[in-house]
Amino acid sequence: MSTLYVIGTPIGNLGDITFRAVEILKTVDVVACEDTRQTLKLLNHLGISVRLLSCRSQNEGIAADKVIKLLDEGLTVAYASDAGTPGVSDPGAVLVRAVVQAGHEAIPIPGPSAFASLVSIAGGLDKTVIFEGFLSPKPGRRRARLQELLNTEDAFVLYESPFRILKLLQDLADLDKDRYLCIGREMTKFHEEYLRGSAGELLELLQSRDSQKGEFSVYVSGKKKDKLLE
Repeated sequence: MSTLYVIGTPIGNLGDITFRAVEILKTVDVVACEDTRQTLKLLNHLGISVRLLSCRSQNEGIAADKVIKLLDEGLTVAYASDAGTPGVSDPGAVLVRAVVQAGHEAIPIPGPSAFASLVSIAGGLDKTVIFEGFLSPKPGRRRARLQELLNTEDAFVLYESPFRILKLLQDLADLDKDRYLCIGREMTKFHEEYLRGSAGELLELLQSRDSQKGEFSVYVSGKKKDKLLE
């Protein structure tokens, strides 16, 4: 039985890579990755040279067969998505399930996660936090799912692109204007920024800017009015 190591990689700042992740990347025979170009940048930064294998959402099933064949041969393989923890709004789940079903072991190498990073500084008071990731780009489906999430009365975390962040905030403001939000933009990167307030307040703030840049992570509090808004 061989091992697949599932590695969390930096979401921006390359200094966030863990010592353990570096050691694993140095010792495995092959690194499967979402985008070979992106992972190569990280490996070059670390001074590591290793064989790469493409394993993205579009070819994850086929790539899983290739990884299993390598594991059957007694080789060790690591998997890394472009940024953050695989399987959390990133490829990885299909690969892990196939590897385990083939009789091999899958071991997590914990590391950065946009979800965990945002929750840690959101200042939310909720015990339960739902991870939703990216909503549908279709307005009707996005709004319907937002209403379902708001109806749970639990906190939830969304990911959104700079092209749709204003639409998301408008929907949130229309559906529940009082919920406390914490938005992380370009987390761990040079232009890192955190915004806190109601959906209406943050919508107005972002609308006042010439453009929206970077990737956004959005924490939406549960039903209970948050003291930070009082």
